[in-house]
Amino acid sequence: MPEPWHIFEKWIQLSIDLERGTGLRQPEVSIAMRQLDPFDWIDESEEKKPGKGRPNKVYSLKVRFKDIIVHLEKQQKKAADEAQVNIERLKELVV
Repeated sequence: MPEPWHIFEKWIQLSIDLERGTGLRQPEVSIAMRQLDPFDWIDESEEKKPGKGRPNKVYSLKVRFKDIIVHLEKQQKKAADEAQVNIERLKELVV
């Protein structure tokens, strides 16, 4: 199994590669991709497999992975700052 961070070395990934690289199941990969969709970070398409069966989902990044990480870091810092403000307010009520 490839190391999880290697899945982000390529801009285009098949759903099955994401499943194998992250240890997630297909429904979990689909949920994760849908959570990224509102940010317009990914493109999703389908690739017909040889023979019968459902086509493979193909995901490609529209932005650099580094930019996604920066966004997520800012989002988490904002949430932590807001939580700290709320804690300080609670402390003031106790005093």
